[in-house]
Amino acid sequence: MTTASTAAGAPGAPGGSAALRPHAEVAFAEELAALAAADDRPRPERWRLSPWAVAVYLLGGTLPDGTLITPKYVGPRRIVEVAVATLATDRALLLLGVPGTAKTWVSEHLAAAVSGDSTLLVQGTAGTPEEAVRYGWNYAQLLAQGPSREALVPSPVMRAMRQGMTARVEELTRIPADVQDALITILSEKTLPVPELGEEVQAVHGFNLIATANDRDRGVNELSSALRRRFNTVVLPLPATAEAEVDIVTRRVEQIGGSLRLPAAPDGIAEIRRVVTVFRELRDGVTEDGRTKLKSPSGTLSTAEAISVVTGGLALAAHFGDGVLRPGDVAAGILGAVVRDPASDRVIWQEYLETVVRERDGWKDFYRACREAGA
Repeated sequence: MTTASTAAGAPGAPGGSAALRPHAEVAFAEELAALAAADDRPRPERWRLSPWAVAVYLLGGTLPDGTLITPKYVGPRRIVEVAVATLATDRALLLLGVPGTAKTWVSEHLAAAVSGDSTLLVQGTAGTPEEAVRYGWNYAQLLAQGPSREALVPSPVMRAMRQGMTARVEELTRIPADVQDALITILSEKTLPVPELGEEVQAVHGFNLIATANDRDRGVNELSSALRRRFNTVVLPLPATAEAEVDIVTRRVEQIGGSLRLPAAPDGIAEIRRVVTVFRELRDGVTEDGRTKLKSPSGTLSTAEAISVVTGGLALAAHFGDGVLRPGDVAAGILGAVVRDPASDRVIWQEYLETVVRERDGWKDFYRACREAGA
């Protein structure tokens, strides 16, 4: 089993916050505080929790005083243990997987549990400059006074080095190769030179870095062998079973629906299970009974996309229906997720509708809704 995410696979209700999407350390502050109070195991320097407690926070459990820790990641325990253990060493952590396997979600929660702050973040894009990884300048002060400590603007990575905290780099393979290489000295020597000032910033105990990258992005800006050696790579898989994926989608949709103040959908599990079944069959290229081979569309059809489809369906049911999640509420979302390439994916979808959905018991309403959505 695994999770999904762009936040996928994350059960639990956020704490009291007016923010639409509170940071993990805010949303789950009570759980983190309870874990810290109950945690009597050795902690690496500047860690808020011991590695054991960080794993409990991610995987869920019950504390001796009865406090329930909700699982943030539903998947193999060993994956989480390896990730946490890596952060306790001098090697950085690279979370790798196809889109929608909870890389960002796991990264955020690891940083929140280890450092109490998940906001030291560099978002990787094709336009990410070197300053985002190293440092920049306040140009008004730079022009007035020349290079100085006051004019220097530290990056999230530099701040993490100074404070002994966990920095995060999202979508590492989308960052230009020359900017990626700015991390090599930081990760190998644990230092960041500032030649303009004739000094350097040395990382203090507690500093480490979590990066994420998509399997599908290997050809965008592939990591150099020198940089890859600085990381311990942990691959986050897609959910192993349909039941695991249904559980992930159900929990995460409940959380998102709560934050958006959407009414709870009675008996919505049937449509969630249907969405998951469609995604898994098209993703795997075979029906769940193994009898019919299928063509897979160009999209990833990840658990995160299933969560988005169901959440959109809930909004339709709440605002334009009777509040009950029905086939018509998810049909358009599924069509949009499956048909990314109008030329090839539409043919694959139509073939799936006519050969699988049409003949399946109890799916007649879904079949009609999909036909109407694609008309």
